[in-house]
Amino acid sequence: MSLNPLKTLKDVNCPPNIIEHSRAVSRKALNIASNFSDKKGSYVDLEQVETGAMLHDIGRSRTHTIKHAVVGAEILKNLNFPREIVKITLKHIGAGITPSEAEILGLPPRDYMPITLEEKIVAHADNLVNGTKEVDLNFVIMKWEKIFGKDHPAINRLKKLDQEVSG
Repeated sequence: MSLNPLKTLKDVNCPPNIIEHSRAVSRKALNIASNFSDKKGSYVDLEQVETGAMLHDIGRSRTHTIKHAVVGAEILKNLNFPREIVKITLKHIGAGITPSEAEILGLPPRDYMPITLEEKIVAHADNLVNGTKEVDLNFVIMKWEKIFGKDHPAINRLKKLDQEVSG
């Protein structure tokens, strides 16, 4: 198998709508990453962002549950993708998931919080793309409030992540 993201998605039989979503997330992620090109000391690996965004939902070739992040990371690990791309896929869900939340969601117990700038950019770009359409932060907040409730800590994490990467 190739380390080419688009070919890889097709090779694992990723559904066409997921591939199109991934393309949209990749465009959004590169747009967000461009915010950092003029800031001193903020280096963003654009290739890592683009590849990570294209492959973030590869696990949806096998499951459409929250576990798609874990499944996707395992697929990429088995295909010998770089560790950084595997971690982007593992940590792209929501605005990050704490170990205690992971346990509640039935995920393997670990920290799924994006740490690197590249992980944060891809996670947030995914939040700001609904299907193939870009949405704004308020759309995502209202969606999450309906799902989780207004006081869920994920909403504050989303706002903080937006501040960190969108400024």
